[in-house]
Amino acid sequence: MHDRESAFQHTRRRFVRALPTLGTAAVLVSAPLFGQEKEEEEVSTNEDLMREHGILKRVLLAYDEIIRRIRANKDFPPQTVTDGATIIRKFIEEYHEKLEEDHLFPRFRKAGKLVSLVDTLLKQHQAGRHVTERVLATASSLKTQDDRNRLANDLEAFNRMYAPHEAREDTVLFPELHKIVSPHEYDAMGEQFESIERKTFGGDGFDIYVDKVAALEKQLGIYDLNQFTPK
Repeated sequence: MHDRESAFQHTRRRFVRALPTLGTAAVLVSAPLFGQEKEEEEVSTNEDLMREHGILKRVLLAYDEIIRRIRANKDFPPQTVTDGATIIRKFIEEYHEKLEEDHLFPRFRKAGKLVSLVDTLLKQHQAGRHVTERVLATASSLKTQDDRNRLANDLEAFNRMYAPHEAREDTVLFPELHKIVSPHEYDAMGEQFESIERKTFGGDGFDIYVDKVAALEKQLGIYDLNQFTPK
């Protein structure tokens, strides 16, 4: 019974979050059907974390495009480097990774589970921040081919680390979370993450940064998925 109440509260949080965009009339119509919409409204703690990885992945793909153009001696909008690295800094490093470091990693250490993996993930977070610092510094002064090559090397190093990093979290770390916390604690984490997100970004941080990464893709001409379909 307690788990059902926790799930109801978690679902209610997502439903209430949508109310401002629905309007009073929609709320009155939807209220009697709330129980029927329960499964559609609920977003779990792990799903939140994995959606955030989707934003990271889209920046990695933008970095791939910048690398491709540098290696082919083609132009690219210099602002896209700064925009991409700023998304990484503000949304991934200062928000998403901080959630992992403050709320996930300590739980795994306390449970004695996946400690070696957690240590490696933390080390990679720290290494990634150093690379982002260099990328932002180089992006402000792309005057020579050596600057462009140095940037490409850093972007390649960042992508080479983070592709397996996020994949290991999605397939190993996050699924294991269910085994080391109770359903009630799992739900409470989702509530806590939601509160931190809204406090950090003044709203739905995920939606805000989906828009930012889409704008980045449009600047680079890689937003349209059709262009990637094999002929």
